[in-house]
Amino acid sequence: MKSLSMTPRWIKRRVLVVLDGVIMAGSLQLATMIHLESLQPLRNGSLWLAIGLLVPTSLFLFHWLGLYRLVIRYMSHVTVPKVVIVVMTSALLVAPASYLAGHSIGPSIIVIYALLLLLGVGSLRFLLRELYHHSQRRQRKPVVIYGAGAAGCELVSALRNGGEYEPVAFVDDWRGLEGAMVEGLRVHQPVALAALVQEHRAAMVLLAIPSAPRWRRREILHWLSDLSVPLKTIPGSADVIAGRAKISELREVALEDLLGRESVPAFPELMQANIRDKAVMVTGAGGSIGSELCRQILDQEPVCLLLVDNCEFALYAIEQELKQHIESTQSRCELKPLLISVQHPGSLKAVFESFEVHTVYHAAAYKHVPMVEFNLVQGVSNNVFGTLHLAKAAMAAGVETFVVVSTDKAVRPTNAMGASKRLTELICQAFAHSQSNTRFCMVRFGNVLGSSGSVVPVFRNQIEQGGPIKVTHPDITRYFMTIPEAAQLVIQAGAMGEGGEVFVLDMGEPVRIHDLARNMVRLSGLEVKDAEHPEGDIEIVYSGLRPGEKLFEELLIGHDVSKTQHDRIMTSKERFWEWPRLEAFLQELEQAFIATDHLRIRQLLQSAPLDYQPLDEIADLVWEARQAMLPDTRRHRLGANAALRSVSRLDPILKPVTKEG
Repeated sequence: MKSLSMTPRWIKRRVLVVLDGVIMAGSLQLATMIHLESLQPLRNGSLWLAIGLLVPTSLFLFHWLGLYRLVIRYMSHVTVPKVVIVVMTSALLVAPASYLAGHSIGPSIIVIYALLLLLGVGSLRFLLRELYHHSQRRQRKPVVIYGAGAAGCELVSALRNGGEYEPVAFVDDWRGLEGAMVEGLRVHQPVALAALVQEHRAAMVLLAIPSAPRWRRREILHWLSDLSVPLKTIPGSADVIAGRAKISELREVALEDLLGRESVPAFPELMQANIRDKAVMVTGAGGSIGSELCRQILDQEPVCLLLVDNCEFALYAIEQELKQHIESTQSRCELKPLLISVQHPGSLKAVFESFEVHTVYHAAAYKHVPMVEFNLVQGVSNNVFGTLHLAKAAMAAGVETFVVVSTDKAVRPTNAMGASKRLTELICQAFAHSQSNTRFCMVRFGNVLGSSGSVVPVFRNQIEQGGPIKVTHPDITRYFMTIPEAAQLVIQAGAMGEGGEVFVLDMGEPVRIHDLARNMVRLSGLEVKDAEHPEGDIEIVYSGLRPGEKLFEELLIGHDVSKTQHDRIMTSKERFWEWPRLEAFLQELEQAFIATDHLRIRQLLQSAPLDYQPLDEIADLVWEARQAMLPDTRRHRLGANAALRSVSRLDPILKPVTKEG
């Protein structure tokens, strides 16, 4: 059958024409014999003459009506009307052909002929189709489909027309379908899944429930993870309806499905408040959060979108993507890609003078905890003074709204990155209370799924390489949120701010990273290798906490938390310094940066109202290289002096009591 499928199409078409001719001749002879209940028609010359006239004429009409343009391997019930039409056409030719041949054929014979021809022509094609699919099934991987609804049926059709997977059974938890036949496959209850996988040696389970709520998908995925069988899903209904994906596109299980967190519909008035018919700037536009902010901002119809980033490739990539979106939607928004660092106040000033900006979303920052620990001066300087320069330029230009994207690592930070982000919050809080032209607010949330450095792609890569999966600590937990949801909530929180608020996003329940790793292994069809399962496939090893890393993250500093009109957004009042006090502190910090004085930088960060409590020694690579070149006695003395300075506040500017905001 495989060699037949490789035969040139014109040869297969001619063979089919010959077989159709034989079926026509046999159908008319058999119809006559059935009517007369005799074999006499076989010896009737005029009947054979009528057949000789009928067959070539009918075959010509079959060709003209497009019967031979149908590809047999893709035939389905929708092709039945075409077959019926050509059969009825042939039946209408029987009477004229018999008249010309001098043979009398009654209406009953014509009806019997039509039925026999329909059965013969149709059966031939469906038989050939089944023979082809049967030969293909031997080469395909058997799969079980979870979900016998409309999406499951469409998936079966797509898989059968493909060449990689063969559906062998349905599983559905609706008892009304138990034992039913859907698309030729029996529907089983979920309890039978393990037996089905073993019986059919299924290579995979496909989850075909795109409309199910996320909490339900989470239940199913946690249950399926116990089977240690590879699992893939089809796209969600929203993506299919919007044309962004097809049912047949199989995907890896999304982490948001494992988390089971339902997204909340956006408030249109909040999404549009700071964007519609306005000029909007996004810093860090090429990053994970920045790029998603740009996508969602574009949907709210701004007149101009300024993309600010200091990475050329990231800026180019997001500009090209947004250009295509603008062309496809015929948006009137103008894109302005600006290759600028927020650490260059002159460049920022020129931009604000050149473009009338109404709203700024500040997402540019160095966010990777170990990287900032290894590059303390540049990391903290970029986050703190980049925000300072941007905020000053925005205020000077009369920007209406300034929204800062913050992080849960700013709460009682144990690392320099978190301390620098908390300091950016203090800067915006101070500016919010020192002037009234620009409205400042901060939005704080935890990890986002799929961002650069996220554990999910790292774990997937380690699983593909055969392990081991590296987890820093067995008890480490993190909050997670999808990038689109985080960007959407940032925009809405920014619209609610009156000035100086710290908005905190509801991140749901924290996730234990060890459990996440185990689920990813098992949903890949593998078994975790541990003491209980020494024959397992993937081992989970613990590499130890990285410099500055905490076991548990927090979202709130104090307890003065208020609800907002959005269920997922809270607001918190937190302490800060007034601008004169903070300005003096920042001048001291800037001098420490200029001098590359790592000890002084750490001392100043600890002295500010950041609750910064570093867990480790300074990990900056330049600092360590310098220390390695010092004699042991001097290195010891410097370390002792650093410890003394870190617990005493020697500068007069650090003595006044902090103000509660």
